[in-house]
Amino acid sequence: MWKIIRRILLALGILLLILILIPVGIILFDAAFGESSTDYTNVTFENDEGLTLHGYLAEPEGEGPFPSILLIHEWWGLNAGMPVLADALAEQGYVVLAADAYRGKLTSRVPRALYLRLTTPDEEVRGDLDTALIWLQDRPNVDPERTASMGFCFGGGESLQLGLRQSERLAVTVIYYGAVVTNPDLLTPFTDGKAVLGVFGEEDQQIFVDDVLEFEAALNSLDITNEVTIYPGAGHGFLNEENFDEPGSAGDAWQQTLTFLEENLKN
Repeated sequence: MWKIIRRILLALGILLLILILIPVGIILFDAAFGESSTDYTNVTFENDEGLTLHGYLAEPEGEGPFPSILLIHEWWGLNAGMPVLADALAEQGYVVLAADAYRGKLTSRVPRALYLRLTTPDEEVRGDLDTALIWLQDRPNVDPERTASMGFCFGGGESLQLGLRQSERLAVTVIYYGAVVTNPDLLTPFTDGKAVLGVFGEEDQQIFVDDVLEFEAALNSLDITNEVTIYPGAGHGFLNEENFDEPGSAGDAWQQTLTFLEENLKN
């Protein structure tokens, strides 16, 4: 009997080791041989410490000054999808900077995306986004009074935090299925004439509908201009560079965003 138990325990131990080693191997392999977000960027700027940061800048034709948007990527990092969305917004008359919040790190694999999300310090991410925002607003063809932040997933939560942290610099905050704030006391920076757009999915298993409804109620309790929409049947991350201009929830959400920006930022 004891031999059988030992064999079972040994098998379980080996299985556990394999389950640990596989994601670790994925993370290490991806870090060594995966892409860098600098493959998808076209501008650089420095933070206060002299460190070079990267981003993708998309600009409309003409001299401006134009309204502007700081675009924040998902937890994968700044990948090929961000320039597509940035270019689409630029065609609508916005100067768009897709900021790299991971300092070159990029992945398409969940284990490393989770690793990057958990190990990249919030103060580093937010400091880099603050720097990117200032650099964007200093562009000669940008009207700094008309700037929005817009982010997806990880970037949606960071867009909300940026809007709260830099409310004097931002007129509009757009959140695509990002972490929300439900305490009205923490949302007071938006009361000074700011506008908030929230886009969420009914079937999202990361950002729950009840929390979204509390977020909307908190905004309304402070009379903050807002639109919060929960798209039926849509899950987390339902909009991407391949479907944003197609019929369905993604296309509807994108058109809602363009209309909201037109009414609250461009005009």
